[in-house]
Amino acid sequence: DPEMSRGLGDVYKEEVKCAVLTIFPAPNQKEYIALLPLDENGENEDGEVYLYRYYEENGQPNLDNIDSDEEYEIAADAFDELMDTEQFNEMEENSTEE
Repeated sequence: DPEMSRGLGDVYKEEVKCAVLTIFPAPNQKEYIALLPLDENGENEDGEVYLYRYYEENGQPNLDNIDSDEEYEIAADAFDELMDTEQFNEMEENSTEE
């Protein structure tokens, strides 16, 4: 749910408000979550996105850090492909509306 937001304690234990962009599968059979960090005005100026490993335990969402560069590359590539597909679909929808 893109409207859902989640607070994350960052490295300095400060609360970082984030919007959930998407939860997506990757080829390594794991799921990941893409979070958009928001400033105090609820905006993201720099386009930075946080990626975390995502899983549910007893019906509760959980996030884990991605521990290796290799796993991060897998998650980032899957996220990039998803974003490319969504942008293409939006362009297709816009072109059929004209």
